[in-house]
Amino acid sequence: VQLQAFGGGLVQAGDSLRLSCAASGRTLSSYHMGWFRQAPGKEREFVAAISRSDLSTNYADSVKDRFTISRDNAKNLVYLQMNSLKPEDTAVYYCAADRRSWIMTSDSSRYDYWGQGTQVTVSS
Repeated sequence: VQLQAFGGGLVQAGDSLRLSCAASGRTLSSYHMGWFRQAPGKEREFVAAISRSDLSTNYADSVKDRFTISRDNAKNLVYLQMNSLKPEDTAVYYCAADRRSWIMTSDSSRYDYWGQGTQVTVSS
């Protein structure tokens, strides 16, 4: 499966942004989907994940109650709605697909397919 993330941009603190991840090649319904991010000079970190089966979700503490992950399997899309953005949310955001795990995970090593990333910059 090929993934492409888009929707990033430059926003001000407190603004909202919605990222999308489009898949081609295979249907996303077979994959747990995740969003990760990497800020300059920092390790890539988990942001959010959504299960392929019951649509349960998991979030990093830093984004809980501000970000929402969702999916539309019919359209082969995954979304990350980001509200109340902070300067520390500035990073390149990546979507990823995991087919091997029994349950969704925040472990990036379990994700087999990655999009190219989209830049999100939040100014103070």
